[in-house]
Amino acid sequence: MPSPNQLWIYDTTLRDGAQREGLSLSVEDKLNIARRLDDLGIPFIEGGWPGANPKDGQFFAKLQQQPLKQAEVVAFCSTRRPHRPANEDVTLAAALAARTKWVTLFGKSWDLHVTESLKTDLNENLSMIYDSIAYLKKQERRVIYDAEHWFDGYLNNPAYAVQTLEAAIRAGAEWLVLCDTNGGMLPHQVTDIVRTVSQWLATLNLENPPKLGIHTHNDGELAVANGLTAVLEGATMVQGTMNGYGERCGNANLCSLVPNLQLKLGYDCLPINKLGTLAEISRYVSEVVNLAPDDHAPYVGLSAFAHKGGIHVSAVERNPKTYEHIDPVAVGNSRRIVISDQSGLSNIMAKARSFGLKLDRTNPTSRQLLQRLKCLEDEGYQFEAAEASFELLMREALNQRPTMFEVQGFQVHCERMPYGGIAAINRSPEDPAESYSLATVKVAVDGKNLLHAAEGNGPVEALDHALRKALERFYPELERFYLTDYKVRILDSASGTAAKTRVLVEFSDGERRWTTVGLSPNIIEASYQAVVEGLEYGLLKLRSQVEAKLVACQS
Repeated sequence: MPSPNQLWIYDTTLRDGAQREGLSLSVEDKLNIARRLDDLGIPFIEGGWPGANPKDGQFFAKLQQQPLKQAEVVAFCSTRRPHRPANEDVTLAAALAARTKWVTLFGKSWDLHVTESLKTDLNENLSMIYDSIAYLKKQERRVIYDAEHWFDGYLNNPAYAVQTLEAAIRAGAEWLVLCDTNGGMLPHQVTDIVRTVSQWLATLNLENPPKLGIHTHNDGELAVANGLTAVLEGATMVQGTMNGYGERCGNANLCSLVPNLQLKLGYDCLPINKLGTLAEISRYVSEVVNLAPDDHAPYVGLSAFAHKGGIHVSAVERNPKTYEHIDPVAVGNSRRIVISDQSGLSNIMAKARSFGLKLDRTNPTSRQLLQRLKCLEDEGYQFEAAEASFELLMREALNQRPTMFEVQGFQVHCERMPYGGIAAINRSPEDPAESYSLATVKVAVDGKNLLHAAEGNGPVEALDHALRKALERFYPELERFYLTDYKVRILDSASGTAAKTRVLVEFSDGERRWTTVGLSPNIIEASYQAVVEGLEYGLLKLRSQVEAKLVACQS
């Protein structure tokens, strides 16, 4: 038996979330996300709209062959078309073909949509809702009814909106999900209307009354707030998407809704041991959909528990409750101490510990490091976004920065050449000339001087290739490193072409990411600094891993 505080989380990332502009999912992407949501303990996963596109049909077919462990996969569809029998409607036929136990069917609650969008009369819309649900029930499907535009419809014509729910109840819907489809409702409106519907349902004295759900969009930046207030008024199903993905401004963000409901309001949403994986799954979904994670997202963002000001860091070090509303571990996140020109000595001590370095507050090096940090930040460096560079800086101050290699010099040659051969025939006069870059680097490794050159599409790529070519004989591990991001910022644009340029380069080895920073009036010089430190840091971390494994084996 579910507890009295049980809520049913309904994830629609694979359908409503996929309607976000710029987001596209393959069948394999959808399957991978569904399996991770299943592992998270989400009870309902909406897989898509069968028949709307080939991918959704393939998705449901594959899950028939390899079902999820515990989640119910839900097919989504609309009511039958006007003046067409339900048993002849292709939309309902496709939903049945998905062979899911549950089907979510949406119908029109707002009379404006009935007359303007469907181009039919109000009574026909009521018949469409009733007939569609009754037909699905006859085919032994369990039905969740999404009352589309419910709140707008209720505010404009409450009597008719209630009639649409009555039709769904008479047909046998098990859930009535009230939808703020336009995302424009305010919390007090949601509170009043959900309370009214809840009280109305109680007056019907039904033997098996349908349960209430909530589905909110974020056009007013209130989707999470509206979801919370609906639950407080009796909704027991909460629909939303991972990371708040969705059409226009997105849907209610389950990564914020679930922790608020479970940790703050005491509802049972996910198994407590699974809630601690929420941040990991949030990042996983963002990787699969190829969208950068929102570092400042509540609960799951990289900066959600980051502390920058010296007073904040000092207080958190004594008692985390001073500046953290929950323990970050509860959602699988972690505390981060950020270093910047606003840092105090507490930041330096905390970063040293996080890097595994021993540094005492009374050591003069501590204050020297703090002063060095502030001076470099004043010049234009940004270490809060490039912690790998700061760790190298700290190791150098403590004489713990090994010399992996030494770049003694480099040259970069860039050339633009007109297209030749077939390319010249097909090129219009407006097309730019072809360009390429050649980099030459001189590197010293283990007392050996090496000179290597390499080409690239641009100067940074050419430099990276030349460095790797020079070092790969000594460090074959370099082939595991690759650039994942490259950011350029002009700091004092009023100086024109003499302005300082800050470059941030992000690397990955497939398991971790790290960022380094370079600064110079010369963009190539700034890029060189960041790339060199990025390769050095990656090698340093790999060597530390190997040494740690050797120590573990010996012990």
